[in-house]
Amino acid sequence: MGSIVMEPNDIATYAGGSDAFRNFTAICTSAERIYSKGIFYQTNPLTYTVPLLFLQFSIAAGIIILISLILKPFGQPLVVSQILGGILLGPSGLGRNTSFTKSVFPLRGFILLDIISSFGFMFYFFLIGVQMDPWILKKINKKSFAIGFSAVALPLALTMACFLLISCFFDVDPKLAGLLPVIAQAESVLAFPMVAYLLSELKIINSEYGRIAMSASMVSGLFGLCVITLSMLSHEAPGDTYGTLSTISTGIAVAVVIIFVVRPAVLWMVRKHPEGEPIKENYIIALFIGILITGFCCQATGLHIYFGPLILGITIPAGPPVGSAVIEKLEYITSWIFMPVYFLKNGLVVDIFAVSFKTFAVVLPISLVGALGKFFGAFLASLYCEIPVRDAIALGLVLNVQGVLELGMFKMMKNNKTINNEAFVVMCISLLIITGVLTPSLRYIYNPSRKYVVYNKRTVMHSRCNSELRVIVCIHEQENVPISINLLEALNPTKRSPLDIYLLHLVELAGIASPLLIPHKLTRRPSYKASSSGHIINAFVSYENNNHGLVNVHPFTAISPCETMHDDVCTIALDKKASLVVVPFYKKLLPCGATESQKRIVRVVNNNILEKAPCSVAILVDRGLLKSGPRPILASCSSFHVAVLFLGGPDDREVLAIAARMSGLPNVNLTIIRLLEKGSVSSGDVHERKLDNKVVSEFRLGMEGNYQVMYIEEVVMDGSGTVAAIRSMENSYELIMVGRRHDKGSQLLLGLTDWNEHKELGAIGEILASADFVGNTTILVVQQHTNVARQGNEINTESLRHSLSVKDDAENIPIQRRPL
Repeated sequence: MGSIVMEPNDIATYAGGSDAFRNFTAICTSAERIYSKGIFYQTNPLTYTVPLLFLQFSIAAGIIILISLILKPFGQPLVVSQILGGILLGPSGLGRNTSFTKSVFPLRGFILLDIISSFGFMFYFFLIGVQMDPWILKKINKKSFAIGFSAVALPLALTMACFLLISCFFDVDPKLAGLLPVIAQAESVLAFPMVAYLLSELKIINSEYGRIAMSASMVSGLFGLCVITLSMLSHEAPGDTYGTLSTISTGIAVAVVIIFVVRPAVLWMVRKHPEGEPIKENYIIALFIGILITGFCCQATGLHIYFGPLILGITIPAGPPVGSAVIEKLEYITSWIFMPVYFLKNGLVVDIFAVSFKTFAVVLPISLVGALGKFFGAFLASLYCEIPVRDAIALGLVLNVQGVLELGMFKMMKNNKTINNEAFVVMCISLLIITGVLTPSLRYIYNPSRKYVVYNKRTVMHSRCNSELRVIVCIHEQENVPISINLLEALNPTKRSPLDIYLLHLVELAGIASPLLIPHKLTRRPSYKASSSGHIINAFVSYENNNHGLVNVHPFTAISPCETMHDDVCTIALDKKASLVVVPFYKKLLPCGATESQKRIVRVVNNNILEKAPCSVAILVDRGLLKSGPRPILASCSSFHVAVLFLGGPDDREVLAIAARMSGLPNVNLTIIRLLEKGSVSSGDVHERKLDNKVVSEFRLGMEGNYQVMYIEEVVMDGSGTVAAIRSMENSYELIMVGRRHDKGSQLLLGLTDWNEHKELGAIGEILASADFVGNTTILVVQQHTNVARQGNEINTESLRHSLSVKDDAENIPIQRRPL
């Protein structure tokens, strides 16, 4: 027989308050009843430890997933589903059925649930630490300090005032009245990791608003920690004050050892790790052992079990190679195995029906007043700092978020007997109410993509002929660099219209707490000691040096989760008034293609950019040709063949404007292939048809005298004819450009949209980029700025003619017609 000492309060609560269990401090279980022989041997698997534990795992994770799916239309975060799932399995829900509880959640199984939930708590806070950036403290300014300080000071004052009013005007039980100051303080503080978690889940962590919220929450967290520490010291007896100071000193000592001993070892591992290769499994295992050791040391010295793993996680650099590898190994098993058990164990001791109405009436108002205080504190401070009203409201809401950290704090307060079980239950309910109300409100009030649609005419087609063309170039890996530089070279930078290039190296942050947008300063001498971003920047430095005066490069590194990576791209495009964003296609068609993880990241980013970009977007499909040699291919080849497939619509008109820039290069041979439906222009929209005709006429007029430009009209009967026209282009061009969106009702696309797998390329772009399209032709799929496309803005004819030698006495370029 073996025994494990448990918390008597939890056992008594879970046992329904029976006096028979109140004196129990240990529960015994037989070592022989661990593995079941199976139902075919007439044994009940639920009487054995391992089958029972597996069933509890399944039920806990399953109920959370089910509730999450049900609440998803209401905009609820995952933490609400997790807490609610645990409560529904406890005595407040299914646990009220005695047969269900005795079979699935017997008292003897409570021991293992407690142990596994402790593992989950350690790993959860280790992951939070990995995802935190301690250097965010350097970014705290007067604005974020004022907001963060007000978000704690005002609720602290209001909750203490509420406590005094309740004590004076209501008949409150003295024991309960003694708990109210502690409850008021606990409901006034907030946790930075939980704010970061919500911002990441809402996909707004990269926005300027998100950065302010994170800095302010860090200030609030530090200020709240100071308040709680001073409160503990002031309420301790003289003999206990020494113990409290010893605990604080021990915590500082543990943090110092981890920072100055463990962190250098981790950094040594990073330096030893070859760039671009996965981290060694031995390093990952060593870190996992470190989590357990730091948890043990903290528990042995009187600290909370999560403190050591949290500090250990903070010392590990976020992102690749170590941070991302650790999160990849731990995230799913922690989120969907360990943490559901934690919420299950918490829910098993939460009995809403056992709480008296008087406790509800006293504790719940204090919690709600604390939430209002946080909101108005952040809101008024934001208005004082001249933040827009809508953003100020959003800041007030997001600084109210509560989650696992608060739940753990409430649990710790209950175990330390600073609050009783009834107060603990009410605080859990208030957590659910506050988070459940503010998250949908925040989703409704704050939409970061709203600001991307306020500007119009951000296209190549509407760019001025005598001003620079501003282009955002997105790079995910070094293999994207040569083809991107060659495309920029093809855009024909001139003294009248130079290129202003904003280079973004997009790096996935395997975390949630601190995305970074790092601007780099270019130097004339490339640095060969740089990281992967440095190598990319050096290539663009060389490109700028080779085109001195015609190209200006402004490099950035954006480190963020892939779900929010587009915010950095769209924000820079908006601030810098860019006309075009160039992004790589996620699916390389060469044998040495990218990994599935890289493809997923690029695809997510591209779809978000296409949906929200404040300017035109071009997706560059790398087929391998434009990356040969150290010099740009346009500078080394005598003839570069470019084709434009024109079906009509705003995207194809944007393609024609890009082609007009390219036609100014002396070694570019440009062919415009216009597909006609049964001898007429394919378009059901009369206005669109007029715009298409005008664009083509202006283009032909601008190309007078340029005999390197050919215009061809193809007569197509249906979708099969369109495919035949595309097949006829194989191995004839180095670059083919096409619009992304076309009229779905057109006969030209009949049958082509049914099997469209890659929506980001459109029907025609997917055919060109497919493996069936033989050759190394590079594909450029263009989407015009959505606002301009909706309004049907007309083309700026001067933009078609700039950089072109126009002769008044020249004849029109030849037209060829051939039916297919």
